[in-house]
Amino acid sequence: MLQIGSVVDGKYRLLSEIGHGGMSVVYLAINERANKTWAIKEVRKDGGNDSDVFRQRLVAETEMLKRLHHAHLPSIVDVIDKEDSFLIVMDYIEGKSLQSMLNHNGPQDPELVIEWAKQLCDTLGYLHSREPAIIYRDMKPANVMLKPDGNVTLIDFGTAREYKEHSQGDTTWLGTRGYAAPEQFGGRGQTDGRTDIYCLGATMYHLITGRSPADTNFVIYPLGQLVPHLAGTGLEKVVAKCCEPDMDQRYQDCGELMYALEHVHDEDEGVLRRRNARWSGFVASVLMVIFSAIGLITFRILEAGATDQSYDNYVQAARMTNGSGGMETAQEQYRKAMGLRPSNADAYNELLNAIEADGSFTQEENTALQSCILDTNGGTKKNIDYFENGSPKEYAQFAYRLANDYYFFYDGTDSKIKAANWYEKIADSRYLNDQQKTLAASLANIGNYYSMLGSEKSVFLVGDTNSNYGTFWNDMVSIMEGNVVEETGGEHYAAGLYKEFAYQIYLSAGKFREYGVSREAMLEQLDKIETGLDELSSGSETVRNLISQTRLQIVSARQMVEMAFAGTAGGSGQ
Repeated sequence: MLQIGSVVDGKYRLLSEIGHGGMSVVYLAINERANKTWAIKEVRKDGGNDSDVFRQRLVAETEMLKRLHHAHLPSIVDVIDKEDSFLIVMDYIEGKSLQSMLNHNGPQDPELVIEWAKQLCDTLGYLHSREPAIIYRDMKPANVMLKPDGNVTLIDFGTAREYKEHSQGDTTWLGTRGYAAPEQFGGRGQTDGRTDIYCLGATMYHLITGRSPADTNFVIYPLGQLVPHLAGTGLEKVVAKCCEPDMDQRYQDCGELMYALEHVHDEDEGVLRRRNARWSGFVASVLMVIFSAIGLITFRILEAGATDQSYDNYVQAARMTNGSGGMETAQEQYRKAMGLRPSNADAYNELLNAIEADGSFTQEENTALQSCILDTNGGTKKNIDYFENGSPKEYAQFAYRLANDYYFFYDGTDSKIKAANWYEKIADSRYLNDQQKTLAASLANIGNYYSMLGSEKSVFLVGDTNSNYGTFWNDMVSIMEGNVVEETGGEHYAAGLYKEFAYQIYLSAGKFREYGVSREAMLEQLDKIETGLDELSSGSETVRNLISQTRLQIVSARQMVEMAFAGTAGGSGQ
């Protein structure tokens, strides 16, 4: 066992013990050189009869987490193989488990549970989108940490597995009874993303009712039976659908579940009654608006199936409706179009056109996008999968464009992380030109710097790896060496990139200096940014606003550079 106060691997000083289990102890440690706290998990190698199985699970957990970068997942930065134990250095997650919250405070506020569920759903969606997909399989309150900022982190990947497309079943049962889906008990088929949806539903059930499913003989009762004021609500319906024993009756993917969580109160019985009353009173006028907006699509066209004409009508209807009824109305038309011809690029590109129209990318618009591209139309394959396989060239351009939208304009806290995921999907695509590939690779790297911290406010050394401000600077500079407008795909993206680079120089001038970037190099890049702004036509309001904001940012950035080098020899030392 390690000793408190000792230094591990020459850099991690142990501060205290913060947890222990049968084969492991978790310590709080600090890297004194980086002034950064970490958790170090010591796993003994002499674990007895089950040591081989446990060691396999440990290796699987560490290797899997090393490849993952998401705001709600911990990052592993080091694995040290000692004579009698493995030491795993990972993010220290400050906070309490949701199980601890249940133990001390009882049932949780349903509105809080909904917000936690959205974050966990987004995390599971990220895992399921990996190649191959990662199935977590052990969602439960004990494996979710609530941080002081109100966000949650999913921990303990000992039971996770990679999805095997042609496998008929899992080899062993792993998971926690009460939260595990029926298919996890062996001999009932292979676990997939819908398994995690069941486990999330069971976790929500426990958090809301205060009762573990194991306490009720593994039966998930309607919420209203245990919490009367939730009877007939949308939340009751969401949990029930998540926990359907038949996988085909659950939400089929996290995009579908996320949409339900975002609109959970739309399904409350009171809301439905009021909606039906309004519908009865205004059905005639609503029908007239619908027929006008969608170009008089008739029931005959709907019955005709997936014809070119009906596809075009849906796309045209979405385009018209987006201008008058908003994204929520338009998304249904886009989704129907994709359902008819999921390999056709038109609906995907029109959907992005609608999102980009006002120069912003909201979380509501992202929910609508995910609902469309992740829809399975009652099957098992998502629209976006058909698009990627059926039209790879158009898919690559769509993915590149979507990555840029996430990177430069998305208002979610994980914008850079989402962008990095999409850049990585197509960084080596033969359907992108060399400039686009270079940009995709560089911005993917930069996005992953953000994800290592779980924050988009700063970028700094993570552990003692090669990811630091020096490599971050080089990636940013490499983007500026080509034709930025052509590389990014448009003036609004180029303006967004200029603003981002100027902001990073303002934010991190001192850190860049520490890693060998000279005063002249930083000022030169600010000059290039200013020249780039001068060359933009500024034809749109979005571009004009970005240019104005970036010019102000450049002034602040120059001041920060001078402050960073104040007092050095000649004013330009390193």
